[in-house]
Amino acid sequence: MFSRLSLAAGFIAGGLVVFLGMQTMNALWIIPAAKEEGRQLERAEQEAATSKAIGELANEADQARVNRRLCIERGRLYLNPTGKCVERPAQPGG
Repeated sequence: MFSRLSLAAGFIAGGLVVFLGMQTMNALWIIPAAKEEGRQLERAEQEAATSKAIGELANEADQARVNRRLCIERGRLYLNPTGKCVERPAQPGG
């Protein structure tokens, strides 16, 4: 009788350890992904608010200055004649 009781207790304790281990592993994988998703949503909201504010500027010269600054801050290349923001060309040799 004692052996069956200890076997059942060991089974329950082992199952609990496995269950808690799986929950911990899920938390380690799911939480960072959720944080990154939250960051992406926040970035999108900020960019939308910035675009809206730029659109509300009084004149085209102000809009162009703000767009140019944002383009350069993002590491891109602002083309003055067209007012477009494009990726910088790859540097030779590196």
